[in-house]
Amino acid sequence: MARSTTRPVVRLTSTAGTGTTYTTRKNPRNDPDRLVLRKYDPLAGRHVAFREER
Repeated sequence: MARSTTRPVVRLTSTAGTGTTYTTRKNPRNDPDRLVLRKYDPLAGRHVAFREER
C-alpha cells in the first residue's frame, strides 16, 4: 500500500520530559492544530500528555 501525503506521519513527544515518543498519522485538514494525546509513558510510569512536534 502506497504512503499518502494527505495523512503524514507525526511524532508525539512526552510532556513529562523523559524523551519517550510515539508515532501516528493525522489528517491536517481535520486537525490543523498540534495533536495532543494522553498516552502511557513507560519511563514516567504513568499516563501523560504527548504533544505533536514539528
